[in-house]
This record gives sequence, C-alpha cells and structure tokens, in this order.
Amino acid sequence: MRRQLPVEFVFQLFSLFLSVILVHAMYVAWIRPQANAVLEEQQIRLEQEADYVPERSLYVIVRDFEQEACLILALWALAIMGYKARGALRERSLLQRDLLPLAEGVRILPEDTREHARQLRALPESQQRLLLPRVLLSALQRFGATGNVQDVSSATQTLVNAEAERLESELSMIRYIAWAIPSIGFIGTVRGIGQALTLAYRAVEGDISGVTESLGVAFNSTFFALLVSIFIMFLVHQLQLLQERLVFETSDYCDERLIRRLQGD
Repeated sequence: MRRQLPVEFVFQLFSLFLSVILVHAMYVAWIRPQANAVLEEQQIRLEQEADYVPERSLYVIVRDFEQEACLILALWALAIMGYKARGALRERSLLQRDLLPLAEGVRILPEDTREHARQLRALPESQQRLLLPRVLLSALQRFGATGNVQDVSSATQTLVNAEAERLESELSMIRYIAWAIPSIGFIGTVRGIGQALTLAYRAVEGDISGVTESLGVAFNSTFFALLVSIFIMFLVHQLQLLQERLVFETSDYCDERLIRRLQGD
C-alpha cells in the first residue's frame, strides 16, 4: 500500500497542473473573448434601443476569475474521484472470482493454509496489493498460527474496518475542494459588492452601469460556485457509496468463501 501513495500523489499534482492549463487556456481563448463580445453588443443595443432588456449569457456568468478558480478545482476533484472510482471498481472485480477454489463440503484445516496462501501469492503483484487478497492472506496466516476460527473472524473484521477508515480519510481532500468552491464564490460576492460600493457616487450622479456590472460579478460568482458545489458533492456521495459497498462485499466474501469453510482445532 505504501508503494501506491506516491503514485496517487503524483497523479494529484499532475491533474491539478493539467486542470489549471486547460481551464485557463479555455478562458483566454474562448470564454472571456465571447463574454466581452456579448457585453459590447448589449451596450450598443442599450444605447440604441430604449426598451431593450439584456439577456443573461452563460459566457458573462462564468467569465470572472472566481468562476475560473471554481472550474479548476471542480476538474481537479473530478480527476481525483475518477482515480479512486477506478481503483474501487478494480477491487470489486476480484469479488467476482473464486480466489480460494474448493469443492462443496471441503473444509480448510490449519495445516492446509500454506497451500491456499501460496495460491494468493501466485496472483500478479498489482492484485496482491488489493484489499480482498490482503484480507484473505492475513486470515489464512492467522488461522494457520492459531487454529481458532473466532480469532480469524475478528482479525478479518479488524482489517476490513481499518480499510473503511482509510478510504474515508482519503476523501478529505475531495471534501475540502467541495467546501472551497462555494467559499471562492463568496469571495467573488465580496469583491463585487466592494466594487459596487466604490462606484456608488456614480449611481448618485445617474450612471448605474458600473454598480450593476459589479453586482453582476457578485451574484454570478455565487450562483456558479453553488451549482458546481452541488454537482461535486453528489459525485462525492456516489464515490463514498461505491467504497462502502466494496468494504461490505469484501467482508461478506471472506465470511462466505473462507471463514465458513474453516475447521479449527
């Protein structure tokens, strides 16, 4: 497991770097030019048509720096969740295999554990690091040393619970990102309101364009950040559900395929 942590860390750094490049390039090359064109067109029509009501444009809603930061964090969170979901699905694929093939009614004795452990060690190294082979191998080693079925059951449950806690703790980064996104949106709100207050003197003189534009920054950043946060939190709960099912199904697999077949002293 310790060999996998640097790989995941490098993946997270690379995905963050790639998210920054892709989103910023999209904003520079497409979103901000389109937003500026829309605003210029609306300004011209406001000057020419007295009854013209500008329509809300998606480019204008997402054009500010806060929305760009939210999109970067959202893309980063999606990459991390995709990595973890891929790992969980790979773990669950082993649950469809019979890693300890035994005929119906055959029991495993303490002296048989070495042979079954040898079958697990024959798996590819990448599969040996997965949860199910690790739990089965640990259970066989414990049974071979103690010959006590209850002891094996307790040890298996301890390992499964430890894995559940590890998976839960590794979601902390994604939860932090989901928290940071609306916080960045509120920063945009404060910035927009602050700009509107500095232009209040123009509104007194009759020019409210600067105030309305600044308030648009405030409301758009909050609106976009909350939408993105809702979407990210939905995916976080789906990932958590996938991981919880993995833990429960691993525990059931060990109980049905190993513990019930053990015959202690």
